[in-house]
Amino acid sequence: MANKLTKESVLAALGTVQDPDLHQDLVTLNMIRNLEITGDKVSFTVMLTTPACPMRGKIEAEARQAVTSIGGVKTVEVKMDSDVPNDGRMRGLVNMPIRNAIAVGSGKGGVGKSTVAVNLAIALAQAGARVGLMDADIYGPNTPTMLGVKKLPPPNGQKLIPADAFGIKLISMGLLVKPGQPLIWRGPMLNSAIRQFLGDVEWGELDYLIVDLPPGTGDASLSLAQALPLSGAVIVTLPQLVSLEDAGRGLNMFKQLDVPILGIVENMSYLELPDGTRMDIFGSGGGEELARATDTTFLGMIPIDQNVRIGGDTGKPIVVSHPESAVAKSLQEISQKIAARVSVAAMTANNALPINIVE
Repeated sequence: MANKLTKESVLAALGTVQDPDLHQDLVTLNMIRNLEITGDKVSFTVMLTTPACPMRGKIEAEARQAVTSIGGVKTVEVKMDSDVPNDGRMRGLVNMPIRNAIAVGSGKGGVGKSTVAVNLAIALAQAGARVGLMDADIYGPNTPTMLGVKKLPPPNGQKLIPADAFGIKLISMGLLVKPGQPLIWRGPMLNSAIRQFLGDVEWGELDYLIVDLPPGTGDASLSLAQALPLSGAVIVTLPQLVSLEDAGRGLNMFKQLDVPILGIVENMSYLELPDGTRMDIFGSGGGEELARATDTTFLGMIPIDQNVRIGGDTGKPIVVSHPESAVAKSLQEISQKIAARVSVAAMTANNALPINIVE
């Protein structure tokens, strides 16, 4: 006699499927929702902790296989959804919940930090997340040009409405001053501007606020860390020695401010030649070495591609203009790793889960 198909038997089967990052099963993590049994058909939703989950396919396949193996099941319908956990940090200046805030910084200019921040934000939005991008580089705001945005929408009363580009919300000093106008500001004015970007902008509810920091370890970075509790920081560097030394200073600044380091991104790692060989224009392996030396996660390498520059100049970032390129795929993978690290940290803080991230 065949065993009767019950919700309990389905949950028992799904209890054998583990989240590779959180190292607990889907049932214990309360990730199984809307479980229904109709005859020999089983349907349910797996609620991930980020839409940019790098293990999404693996979790779906294992959940489907586990339920298919139950006697009496002929059809399995799996829906993948997500609910990004809040990192638990209080952000009193913002009137709507920002679940996670991620700073993208570097110790020096010219390493492609804004390019990484812009494409990271878009990649997360493409995955289905609600994303904002705050350009905190007050002196050199480049993100409007990179995203093809020329002005903000009309304000809503006392609140600024962020611009919308490729599914992300954007605020930048470049949208508040005349083109080419220099900002000759001292520290207190920077602090005031950053606080306004937080308190006077109608962000709405966001899964991720990406913050593009100015280069170096100056007033803007300090003001931001004080005004906006950060989930973590991503450090962008080039492979060359000088860039690594500066990136190390930026990394140590965040550590002194008690901001978790999510990892290091090595930009402009190599140029792929037509014959398939790689030219290391700026050296090689520096980002990985810095990660080892500072006991930090290495998030990945981004190769050199002229379409990055073209996209930045024309307002169409490379994850949009050339989504199948090596650069875009690298940025998409990096965004998934960052999202996974942020989710695990939030779940660990909220539920005392063991933090052990599978790269």
